[in-house]
Amino acid sequence: MGYILTIDQGTSSTRAILFDEELYQVAVVQEEFEQIYPRPGWVEHNPNDIVLTAMSCVEKVVKEARVSFKEIEAIGITNQRETIVAWDARTGKALYNAIVWQCRRTKDRVEELRQSYKELIHSKTGLYPDPYFSATKMEWLLKNVPEVQNAAERGTLRFGTIDSWLIWNLTPERLHVTDYSNASRTMLFNINTLDWDDELLELFSIKREFLPDVVDSSAQICHSIYGPIIGGIAGDQQASLFGQSAFNPGDMKCTHGTGSFLLMNTGNKPKFSRNGLLTTIGWKIKDEVTYAVEGSIFASGALVKWLRDGLGIISSAEETETLAKQAENNGGVYFSGALAGLGAPYWDATARGLLIGLTRGTTKAHIVRAVLEYVAFRTREIVELMEKETGIPIKRLLVDGGMTRNNLLMDLQARVLGIPVDRSMIKETTALGAAMLAGLSVGLWDRELLKDKRKSEVVFTPRGREMEEEYLRWKEAIKRSMNWET
Repeated sequence: MGYILTIDQGTSSTRAILFDEELYQVAVVQEEFEQIYPRPGWVEHNPNDIVLTAMSCVEKVVKEARVSFKEIEAIGITNQRETIVAWDARTGKALYNAIVWQCRRTKDRVEELRQSYKELIHSKTGLYPDPYFSATKMEWLLKNVPEVQNAAERGTLRFGTIDSWLIWNLTPERLHVTDYSNASRTMLFNINTLDWDDELLELFSIKREFLPDVVDSSAQICHSIYGPIIGGIAGDQQASLFGQSAFNPGDMKCTHGTGSFLLMNTGNKPKFSRNGLLTTIGWKIKDEVTYAVEGSIFASGALVKWLRDGLGIISSAEETETLAKQAENNGGVYFSGALAGLGAPYWDATARGLLIGLTRGTTKAHIVRAVLEYVAFRTREIVELMEKETGIPIKRLLVDGGMTRNNLLMDLQARVLGIPVDRSMIKETTALGAAMLAGLSVGLWDRELLKDKRKSEVVFTPRGREMEEEYLRWKEAIKRSMNWET
């Protein structure tokens, strides 16, 4: 029996998961790490924490499963995507904290880009200027951190998303690589030519030699320090799309994690949105490039954590379902969860959270229910936009991620959308997708076999589209959250 090891490096924790040849989860180890908030709107991670938790989880999961590294056929890596690390190639040391995808420090620069370069950036990268992406984070580091400036002058500066940082630290050769899915999230990669774009590099004053080589998402890349070959790399949301076996154009998934991310497979040609959706590379395997359109909800699971840690309304994530069920409806309370701005279709970095409709009769059950409805309503917005932009009707929504354990949320989602919501038996399809990509690279299975691997746990079937009035009222709340200063 051979095994595949996945390193799943997320926004709030790192996990190592061991899968067998049948893609059953054998063992999992997870470690959280510190979230750093130097200023309002700024989010950072200690890059060393990321490496140390990854190594610790790998060693612990192998020990827990009672296997040896010799029994592991390949390693897959999946990661929080746009988060950026700067390090020195000579010393191998990080030069500053990782700037996290959630960080909004470059919002003023982004406003300048929107005025002059929005269409240029979109036509080349499929992305819209936003602090979310990596390019302005790299630019900020070059302008504001002396250690980064000095490394750039010496020619020893290296930039990378988290997959690159991990591979640098987990390979004897100190390999500096990323895959096509992660490269397509930097706002520097031309998804038409499949290369770093010289015009964009000049715009952000970033030299090509600072950036990693781009490799296939499934390929025998290099042996790790543990022995097994690293055979799969993908950004977390693209890995989830692959893990859901969404191999055909029109297949669509939604991962409800810290944020919620909806991706639709659009085949071997990019489809560019005019109304706020992102176009991204799903994966590249040999000569085949698969593209996707994406809509993002920056805060969903993070809202539950905010209810627990920020407001003290709940004591655990599981409590949201029990509490929300105590309210038959939202009691006229509507919520905009723009705690980190709004993604598609608005792309408003200045939007703020809003809770409206409160009365003396409002209880914490109403507030919790309004937060869950926010996630369901935002999801519907993006699904409708994807149908309009691609011309492909969506017949079901494949879901995964921690929040999908909330049956009430999934039922609300089906009712609001009016289509079945199909919850995967394996909730963590992000890690599964990275394992599938790694296994492909070493010939453990082929794509045809993988089509039959996906298993549904529950399908939430609606009676039709419901909650229309609530949805329209909620849309008004969203508008107010984008004009909160006036």
